[in-house]
Amino acid sequence: MAKSCALCGKEPMHGQFVRHRHSGQWATRAPRKKRLFLPNLQPVRLQVKGAAKRVKVCTKCMKSGKVLQAL
Repeated sequence: MAKSCALCGKEPMHGQFVRHRHSGQWATRAPRKKRLFLPNLQPVRLQVKGAAKRVKVCTKCMKSGKVLQAL
């Protein structure tokens, strides 16, 4: 899948836009829309079985050093 991390498998998550207003019972009837939370994926060149390969990795894996362990 193109929208998932190659190392940890993080994928898009579903949620809602909720319009917030601070007045009385607005919260119970606040407008909501569906939305998609995408992971922050960046292309990285890794060596997979001795050959250089370009994969998409989330920034959390890049910061934690999982990219260096995958080499």
